[in-house]
Amino acid sequence: MSKQLLQKQADTIRFLAADMVQRANSGHPGAPMGLADIATVLSKHLNINPADEKWLNRDRLVFSGGHATGLVYSLLHLWGFDVSVNDMKNFRQSGSKTPGHPEYGHTQGIEITTGPLGQGIANAVGFAMAGKYAQNLLGKDVINHKVYCLCGDGDLQEGISYEATATAGHLKLDNLVIIYDSNSITIEGDTSLAWSENVKKRFQAIDFEVIEIDGHNFDQIDKAFVQAKNSTMPVLIIAKTVIAKGAVTLEGSHHSHGAPLGVDEIKQAKIKAGFNPDVDFEVSADVKGAFDKLIVGSTMQNSWNESLSKETKAKIDELQNPDFDSIVYPTFEAGSSVATRDSNHKILNAIASKIPSFLGGSADLAPSNKTELKDMGDFPNGRNIHFGIKEHAMAAIVNAMNLYGLFRVYSATFFVFSDYLKPSARIAALASIPQHFIWTHDSIGVGEDGPTHQPIEHLSQFRALPNFYTFRPADATENVEAWKIALKMNAPTAFVCSRQGLKVLKDDKAFGDVCNGGYLLTKRENATITIMASGSEVNLALQTACALEKEGILANIVSVPCFDLLLEQSEDYINKIIDPKTRVYAVEAARALEYYKYADVVFGMDSFGASGPADKLFDEFGFTVDKLKTKIIEDLKNK
Repeated sequence: MSKQLLQKQADTIRFLAADMVQRANSGHPGAPMGLADIATVLSKHLNINPADEKWLNRDRLVFSGGHATGLVYSLLHLWGFDVSVNDMKNFRQSGSKTPGHPEYGHTQGIEITTGPLGQGIANAVGFAMAGKYAQNLLGKDVINHKVYCLCGDGDLQEGISYEATATAGHLKLDNLVIIYDSNSITIEGDTSLAWSENVKKRFQAIDFEVIEIDGHNFDQIDKAFVQAKNSTMPVLIIAKTVIAKGAVTLEGSHHSHGAPLGVDEIKQAKIKAGFNPDVDFEVSADVKGAFDKLIVGSTMQNSWNESLSKETKAKIDELQNPDFDSIVYPTFEAGSSVATRDSNHKILNAIASKIPSFLGGSADLAPSNKTELKDMGDFPNGRNIHFGIKEHAMAAIVNAMNLYGLFRVYSATFFVFSDYLKPSARIAALASIPQHFIWTHDSIGVGEDGPTHQPIEHLSQFRALPNFYTFRPADATENVEAWKIALKMNAPTAFVCSRQGLKVLKDDKAFGDVCNGGYLLTKRENATITIMASGSEVNLALQTACALEKEGILANIVSVPCFDLLLEQSEDYINKIIDPKTRVYAVEAARALEYYKYADVVFGMDSFGASGPADKLFDEFGFTVDKLKTKIIEDLKNK
């Protein structure tokens, strides 16, 4: 490698990033300039094909730090992806391909939306886990790519990074290479203000190979990547760098982290590097040619395609195109009592028996979540993933596994612990990642564990999340219908399941429009009220309706298995299932404030629950036939 050309390539990245931030008058020039030398050498080792960003055996590159966005777009342009100079000039502008933080599906070449610091590290671990499982299925001659992740001090300070990397070390993911941009700078100043951890010892303790280099020495960088590619362990490359490398007065300053360098500063830096100070977004032909990945990437992919046997191609096709219509779902006898976590267990196993790309696991709660796939082995050779007690990393890992290109993956925990993984769930919604979240122990029905384990506000917060579909099935059969919908959705879905047994209301031939999120479960001629409910409260609503009928009050019952889908229905459909002439009540053992969109009165939770047997708690908080009937009669008298 010509060091003169390497330097010119790196400086080109520096000034593209600086020009982007300056033109937008917003952004982060420091990290891209500090990482430019590493990115230049990494480019020589990276096997990608801009002509086909979905090539299965490509290397994955994850940018965990969103403050390196200028570096991302510079590289994508230089490599030959669909990011033009004009796109870079529109950095951070409305409607551009180059938003402030890279977004999957929005800009070609972005592997995943990382968002908050630390997420990208967990995503990289997820890609590496998917790659390792794919390798076990298809063979090392078919899947042999690497997963690279660029991260910074902030990523490693976030707790999710430890959860994820500990998992990587435990699984011995030798296809994972994390490059740590160690510039000792955060927004407030030097990292020593709040951090004194020995990162090398930390990663050695979790079974990583650690390589330390000068992040501006091309030879050391190259040797580190060669060593990493030959390692039998996951690798951390600690690259000591200088933030805003190449700037004149702001090199090494935390002031370069999140603000433009200034026109004069950039001009002087360009003069110092031998660039034309009066030309912005300059890319010389020799630099573009040195970075361009189109020809080499296409050649590599074509050779790989030609090496695949018919059997391997057929296996890949089966994984990538699952036949969800082939699933033989379990049936349940009307009138029997089945907790929806138990029916969900049978459903998961029915799916897995027909869909070879279906796998997942729990945050050390599989026996309680009922998520084990029977006789299907343990990851990375089997389909049961043991994440350990790491909810946040689990969800971020599974986000990436779902974007790998072969698999449909679920994760599971108690519903109340969804608090630990909310940032990852939000990213799944933002990026339309079809992760299936399985959350059990859904209400005060948890009982004796008390209010710390009883989810109250959680349904409302996830229903408020755009492009996220939360199913809370009323019984086992409704649970089946919900899965039929969820498997074909290009968005994250959650299954909120009960611990306690729920009466099976109807058989599978008598179900309404679950696909609409809500449907008329029972209808009475001349009904004067409508009761809406989800989950365990649907049977309560039915029983209450029977009690009210004895008092001369006729009620229609609307089951709401997915409030998010209900919100998408037309006014005509809503009026069809919720008679406008009726007074509308909603009942849910949760906060339930969102029901006021449709209901006149909501009977929900105003506190955090309590510790005690489930039946006693439902009585204490008003979720019994007698108490609900009394409240409705009193409301009708006073309206």
